[in-house]
Amino acid sequence: MRGKLTTLLLLFLGVLLARPLGSAQTGSQAAAPAELRIGGAVTTPLVLTIADLKKMPRTTLSVLNSHDKKQESYEGVLLEELLRRAGAPQGDKLRGPAMAAYLLVEADDGYRVIFSLAELDSGITDSGVIVADTLDGAALPGKVGPFRLVAPHEKRPARWVRMLKSITVVRP
Repeated sequence: MRGKLTTLLLLFLGVLLARPLGSAQTGSQAAAPAELRIGGAVTTPLVLTIADLKKMPRTTLSVLNSHDKKQESYEGVLLEELLRRAGAPQGDKLRGPAMAAYLLVEADDGYRVIFSLAELDSGITDSGVIVADTLDGAALPGKVGPFRLVAPHEKRPARWVRMLKSITVVRP
């Protein structure tokens, strides 16, 4: 019996000592700001926060939500602008082997979609795809945000990625 008590006491002390000290223990530590990562075959990988997006040129889209048939207004930054800042090939540089490049877009919940780099270049087509951070004038709700990729010209929102966490440029 005494051996079991000693083992339990040592286990309890080990758990106590393993707990972090300070504000994390009380739960008052602020959560890190949400981040969107853009990387892969780019010259300048980016890690962006909502505050970063708010400082960039903004675009507003009015779209029909095909699930509940109501009009919604998303605001954010054109994906083309984010790719430009990351140094992905665009315009005249988007030719030859670069025309096979694509984006792997990933969400926190594991959902993934692909866009060709060419379909996001305004020199080729007007996609109007944005990385949104607001819906109807407010921050995106938790099950949708903090970032959402919105592709306004698609007939159904299968590539509208909610809880967007990363965009990777891939050159096969």
